[in-house]
Amino acid sequence: MNTAITTNEIPAYLNEPKEVGYIYGTLEYDERKNLWIVRGEPPVLQMAKRLFPGSASYAGYVKFPANKRSTGDLNWLMQRFPLKILSLEKWEQLRKEAIDHVLRRQEILKKPRYITPPPTFVGELKNYQKEGVAWLLHNERTLLADETGLGKTPQALAWLATLNAFPALYVTQPHLLLQANREIKKFLRLEPIQNSANQWVLFQDDMPDGSVTTHIIHGLTPYELPRAHIYLIHYLLLRGWKNILAKFGFKAVVFDEIHELRRSKNEKYSAASLISDSVPYVCGLSGTPIYNYGGEIWNVMNIIEYHCLGDWDSFTREWAYGYGNKIIRDPELLGDYLRREGLLLRRTKKDVAHELPPKRRYVQFIESDEGVFKEIIKEAVELAVRSSKASTPFEKGRLEGEAIRLTRRATGVAKARYVAAFVRTLLEVGEPVVLFAYHHDVWDIYREALKDYNPVFITGRETTKEKNDAQNAFVTGQTDLICISLRAATGLNLQREDTVVVFGELDWSPAVHTQAEDRVHRLGQETSVLCYYLVSEHGMDQEMLEAIGLKVQQFTELMGDTPETEEDRFLSEAEVSKHMRKVIEKLQRMNSKLQSEAE
Repeated sequence: MNTAITTNEIPAYLNEPKEVGYIYGTLEYDERKNLWIVRGEPPVLQMAKRLFPGSASYAGYVKFPANKRSTGDLNWLMQRFPLKILSLEKWEQLRKEAIDHVLRRQEILKKPRYITPPPTFVGELKNYQKEGVAWLLHNERTLLADETGLGKTPQALAWLATLNAFPALYVTQPHLLLQANREIKKFLRLEPIQNSANQWVLFQDDMPDGSVTTHIIHGLTPYELPRAHIYLIHYLLLRGWKNILAKFGFKAVVFDEIHELRRSKNEKYSAASLISDSVPYVCGLSGTPIYNYGGEIWNVMNIIEYHCLGDWDSFTREWAYGYGNKIIRDPELLGDYLRREGLLLRRTKKDVAHELPPKRRYVQFIESDEGVFKEIIKEAVELAVRSSKASTPFEKGRLEGEAIRLTRRATGVAKARYVAAFVRTLLEVGEPVVLFAYHHDVWDIYREALKDYNPVFITGRETTKEKNDAQNAFVTGQTDLICISLRAATGLNLQREDTVVVFGELDWSPAVHTQAEDRVHRLGQETSVLCYYLVSEHGMDQEMLEAIGLKVQQFTELMGDTPETEEDRFLSEAEVSKHMRKVIEKLQRMNSKLQSEAE
């Protein structure tokens, strides 16, 4: 959108500076490094260093990056200290871009814009998500801070597709790598070919079956990366790859769960900073834009745009309670400032409630410990082999049933620590969580991994008083985490604002899940309830989803919302029996593989 520039529309600090009166120095542009260079007398250099605390300063001159924000501030500086402009044509171009950017940003703040992504993005966006994409497109470096469950990832992927910013880097937490990869492949249709300009190009409308090319970076030791549209890496590996990735030539980077970078004195942060500085487009995703400690939000925003909140000393003096203090005096004011400057967009569930269904269900793929799974599954494999040689149908059924039970337990235990990590992420951003699972040894892992959050439990091992106390503690906000057995939730009322439901393990019956969800989603509920189903690629999760008659992609859309009847239970058990055969066959194949490896 082209915006005509008139003096009345332009903020005063962007009015054209004049070379009148005393000239304090010169301004020139370094085309190769995209830097402004100010040379001049001490007063102008002192002011420039205050305005641009990240600048490289030398005797007689300073250098700092040329971007829309710095160009606007430089314009204001030259109103006070006139400079002779040596790179006049470039100055006029970049000043006009800065003015256009500010005017469009003011318009967006007054009236939302909605962007429909190109056909290469194949998802359906709600209006608030289209608004989010428009925000990301206008602000090249910004933080999308929507509350959990409002679809930050699809917005970021639509942003990448609209920009055609490939190759791109996607950074996330270890337990979310698989899910991020699935989301990318779900929402994007791209083809890894190059045109004559050596740029990545996308599938056209007449080539609808293209799939995005991704590569998950593994290990701390760098290796030659294959060609891909999007490279995924988790935060713990950044330190080993920081020099390689900073020089790779990414067009954009997405820092998912960017609050991982709220502490700066580590190699992970240093690597993220180098990578951010090397790309033109940066998008941070986090459900918690402002923490209790100012130092944390300063660190996060410093990755988004270097020194956009000034240096640490000036930030703590002006935004916090004095030099070096970490407590922000007015978090709401800081949030408003970041939004006005195009550095942050945040919507809550209440803001977009009219666009949300009563329940939002997501199948979330997470990692699992393959070593733990293989160790526990050995007995189940042996039982499956013995069942194939059983002399009677009764004995065969008994052995297969026990093999299924052990496999289900192995699945839950192997992914338990990753489930706990996922839940910890929700708790860190202030979301109350109801966590459902089934096995006692799974609960024991949750209890230890999440002990810092004062969890309460209703798993069948508690007395009636302990059960009532646990329910009351959660509802009244004494704890943000209650852990409940899948078939022990009957009669509970856990209604609480903005609660997230997490299924760490699955049941054979869809109605059991529905009843569990309804412990939170009660009559009179005004906010949408977010329900996550955490699924592992190892074990029985896939078969259990199929056993209730649903493929993974259909599960969240078609799952029933009615209570389980005796007839439902009978039909579920009949359906389960079909899929038990798949599990037994998988175990028998596993035995063959183990024997082959032993030989």
